[in-house]
Amino acid sequence: MENVFVFDHPLIQHKISLMRDKRTTTKEFRELVSEVAMLMAYEVTRDLPLKEVEIETPVAIAKTKVLAGKKLALVPILRAGLGMVDGMLNLLPMARVGHIGLYRDPKTLEPVEYYCKLPDDIQEREVVVLDPMLATGGSASSAVNFLKQKGIHNIKFMCLIAAPEGIERLHRDHPDVPIFCAAQDTKLNDHAYIVPGLGDAGDRLFGTK
Repeated sequence: MENVFVFDHPLIQHKISLMRDKRTTTKEFRELVSEVAMLMAYEVTRDLPLKEVEIETPVAIAKTKVLAGKKLALVPILRAGLGMVDGMLNLLPMARVGHIGLYRDPKTLEPVEYYCKLPDDIQEREVVVLDPMLATGGSASSAVNFLKQKGIHNIKFMCLIAAPEGIERLHRDHPDVPIFCAAQDTKLNDHAYIVPGLGDAGDRLFGTK
């Protein structure tokens, strides 16, 4: 599908396999999520613009390239998206971080925003929305929609595991938003869990059930 990028790097695939294992401890799982997010950041930022500068090395004057100042913001969807932030910041220490929290109304079944705190200049930034699991796509689509309502239009979505249903929903609702995922799984089960997946990412990150 256009605008969908599935990572095939051996290190990422190896670490995803370890994350899937139900025997992996909370500490190990948390470290793996952070490591995979950092590895994915390398590719998600591939299109950042560069500019040429002159730098004096110990040997000579060199014409070389640095980032052209394009600003970034990371917006994790609470709570599981928090596990991806530190890994991204390891490579992108200049990025600002916002947060968005959603819950599903039990009557209407529609996502409701309960928390949103964003950098003041976020409209000027390229935004990467973070959530480990793209299952039904409802929360991801709603988060992107809320951001667009706030005047933000330069958005990417990054997850660890994606179901075909979630990819289809997010792509249908927001075809302008590129989707980056470390693995695309088979389907959703009757409880909207990704199969084979890795269980509930939030519970495994924070040691809750």
